[in-house]
Amino acid sequence: MKVDLISEHADPLAAIGGVDSGGQNVHVAALAVELARRGHTVRVHTRRWSPMQPDRVAVAPGVSVEYVKAGPAAPVPKDELPPYMPEFTERLAERWSQSPPDVAHAHFWMSGQAALRAAGGIPVVQTFHALGTVKRRWQGEADTSPAHRLDTEREIGKRADAVLATCSDEVGELVAMGVPEHRVAVVPCGVDLSMFCPEGEVAPRPDGPMVLSIGRMVPRKGVDTLIAAMRQIPGAQLVIAGGSQEDAEAVRLRDLAAAYGMDDRVHIIGSVPRDRVPALMRSAEVVASVPWYEPFGMVPVEAMACGVPVVASAVGGHLDTVAGAGVLVPPRKPRALARALRLLLDDPARRRAVGEAGARRARERYGWPRVAERTEAVYEQVIDGKVCRLAALGG
Repeated sequence: MKVDLISEHADPLAAIGGVDSGGQNVHVAALAVELARRGHTVRVHTRRWSPMQPDRVAVAPGVSVEYVKAGPAAPVPKDELPPYMPEFTERLAERWSQSPPDVAHAHFWMSGQAALRAAGGIPVVQTFHALGTVKRRWQGEADTSPAHRLDTEREIGKRADAVLATCSDEVGELVAMGVPEHRVAVVPCGVDLSMFCPEGEVAPRPDGPMVLSIGRMVPRKGVDTLIAAMRQIPGAQLVIAGGSQEDAEAVRLRDLAAAYGMDDRVHIIGSVPRDRVPALMRSAEVVASVPWYEPFGMVPVEAMACGVPVVASAVGGHLDTVAGAGVLVPPRKPRALARALRLLLDDPARRRAVGEAGARRARERYGWPRVAERTEAVYEQVIDGKVCRLAALGG
């Protein structure tokens, strides 16, 4: 098949760890490469955000990233992109009129809007990665999404040939939005099991038991809850990786640690190169991921694949990935989080058992070959004019 992936703000070649650069970038890049390994030709369309970017970059055999000129050739926060999406859509339609794919797979809501408008009969599969309804529920007035996002997502969900939910919790959200359930299939995000595995290098670490938090440096990730919980675990060290040490959230977290008198136990180290993340995870006794909400959550799956025990908030995708193979806690509850961390830090045997269970879960469910195979099955169904059915896909 000729497969086009649309990822308007999440460039698969961008460095990971910025405010708008995270799991979606990794997902699109890995899915493209794995689909190509299965014999397909894959193009990724993403917005040009630097004047140094060429029109096209060959990434791997059968995979190219094609930059779409829409708005300034400069970074723009994703919530400020809507004014440039008509231009993005027009250029996408021009490309498809000359070289149409067999199927278009849109990632995030603005990509879905552009793909459906440009499609002209091309089947469109949608992965939202995050839903505006959930973001609005948790962030309230702090939500910077455009006002029309929720209505647009409902329209996309109803018009797309298939919608891929990354977890079972998202299925309920989609159905509540009016998306026909028979056109929704659960296809999770994947993990590179050759990179994230129990065997391999271990990064240098501070003395004492180490808890690791890694991810984008934004308030919803709940790292302040983790710092508060660490007050109740004397002697343990907390390493916080991701973003820049100058980010507003990093400054806030550093000030919070200082207010708690924990300057010597909280280490904010900034962004870590992608290829160094597995070694950093292996150096920790526990990886903690406790956001207020999480559409899927790659960090717990990557840590599980490394055989490291995970403590995660009982939200979103964590209910699928971590339940039964890690420890779930309610979000924004420092005392409950502290109890869960102590449970693992004080018991090496339990820690080892939880780590082994996580590694098994990751191998069985989240390897990219399995995820790409399930995605491919949806593509084949929509190309054949069929609808996706959860039972048929084992979702």
